[in-house]
Amino acid sequence: MDTDSNALRETPTGSVDTDVAAGIRTTERFRCFPQRDDMFNRAFWDDTIRGPETMEFFDSYRVGPVSRRGDGFTQKDFALRNAAWALSDEFSSRGQHEGIREGFNALLQPTVEPATTQVEVDDPDAMAAEIKRIAKLFGAGIVGIAPYDPRWTYAGRVDSKTFEARETGLPDGMTSVVVLGHEMDIGMVATYPSAIAGAATGNTYSEEASTLIRLSQYIRNLGWQAAGSMNDTALVIPYALQAGLGEYARNQLVITPEFGPRVRFSKVFTDLPLAHDGPRMLGVRAFCEVCTRCTDACPVKALPSGPPTEERPNRSALRGVVKWTSNAEKCFGFWAVLRSDCAICLRVCPWNRDFSQWPNRLWRWLAARGARRWLIRLEGVTGRGQRRRSKPWWLRSQAGEPQSTR
Repeated sequence: MDTDSNALRETPTGSVDTDVAAGIRTTERFRCFPQRDDMFNRAFWDDTIRGPETMEFFDSYRVGPVSRRGDGFTQKDFALRNAAWALSDEFSSRGQHEGIREGFNALLQPTVEPATTQVEVDDPDAMAAEIKRIAKLFGAGIVGIAPYDPRWTYAGRVDSKTFEARETGLPDGMTSVVVLGHEMDIGMVATYPSAIAGAATGNTYSEEASTLIRLSQYIRNLGWQAAGSMNDTALVIPYALQAGLGEYARNQLVITPEFGPRVRFSKVFTDLPLAHDGPRMLGVRAFCEVCTRCTDACPVKALPSGPPTEERPNRSALRGVVKWTSNAEKCFGFWAVLRSDCAICLRVCPWNRDFSQWPNRLWRWLAARGARRWLIRLEGVTGRGQRRRSKPWWLRSQAGEPQSTR
């Protein structure tokens, strides 16, 4: 079945004004994305992707860790990575016998329904501030709120047993999307590609699951609908842009003013009356137009070097969106060889900085203005973004020293 032409619902349209403000540009060819065409799902049903290496990649997260050659891939490194994923795995595995992987192809399932008595909301601005405060209490690093946009909801979720398309299960009547960002450990990210760096990824996914379960339950306790969502149900990057959390970059990541690209996003769909945040520009688009550090560093050349286009390298890309788009087949193929995820493009990004330090805040200010080319040349001179070995990370960890990099 070609899910590009067999969407489960009609293609919706969006707000032109909001799209322009968020840097989003769709065309008349836009179609909602079928989750079945996601690269991780194609690895199971598409014979052009599925193979021994892809299965070994997935198995490496479930079986006992085994060392392989190369710095950052010892049994200890893999042990940490797999442990970091443990909480996320608990949720994703509990419905597998029904073809449901919570957080990856289905919403996180609530254990308690909304309260029968509904708390009235007279001030959506005050309620939005409250939700943000509670989200941070529960572990989120940054929070923004966007209006529900049906364009980003998948055309259908995928059944993890049959890999056929199913309804997403998203309740009707959702009006807002609370977008949560979790920071990835900067010291671990500096070791990409490695299993240690993979632990930074797994840790944020486990944090997401914990935060989403509690935040969505709080909203349901108020008598309103809430559905926690990780990598499932809808695209999260457009929502992060619409919620004002950052700006889209050449490496297909959202650059945030707090963490740069070193952040993972999740979301809560709700009908709770909330004030919405607006998009904000940081100068990232202009910076990326003259910077190709991520493209140059990619071992398999999966990232584009030219301007944003509507071109789709393969079926795992969005249809009808003008943007920088990676070749997901090349990217995932490299992941399979590594037996771990890769984010070299994140590591080498000039925006990958600790913005709690004033020199980096000054850099951010300059990057948003006319010093872009000079700053990019400076990256090469100083050697920022070079891979760090994993062993020193363990030694610093044992000594209790901070893991921060420049």
